[in-house]
Amino acid sequence: MDSGATGLVMSSEFARKQGFKLKKLERPMQVRNVDGSFNKKGPIENTVEVNIYYQRHRERTEIDVIGGQKWTVILGIPWLARHNLEIDWRTGEVKMTRCPEECGKQWRPVQGKSGWEKQKEEEAREKAEKRREEKERRKK
Repeated sequence: MDSGATGLVMSSEFARKQGFKLKKLERPMQVRNVDGSFNKKGPIENTVEVNIYYQRHRERTEIDVIGGQKWTVILGIPWLARHNLEIDWRTGEVKMTRCPEECGKQWRPVQGKSGWEKQKEEEAREKAEKRREEKERRKK
């Protein structure tokens, strides 16, 4: 977890070692490292679909893959904000007591937008569609 990171990212080395299937992005995304410099290995060109398990939490999501990193996976601000973790900074205990109701369903970042933004758009479309269907039923 990284409260300063603006996305969900996985190192390409870790993705390779774990055997994740890479999915090519329609267009590469320039990325900056945690120190603000551009990544020497170039832009993000791939994503991977992963399952995230922690305590009783589970979800399937898509994570950007970035080269030249020593860390494995960073779950950044979009993921942290969505799950609103309960953290005891003294003991290091992390509880996922405030997960959204939708946890366990698919949530995926989309190129150019954070997963949180995309999720909200999808939820709004689903609600609008339900309202349209309800209106149609009332007319009949």
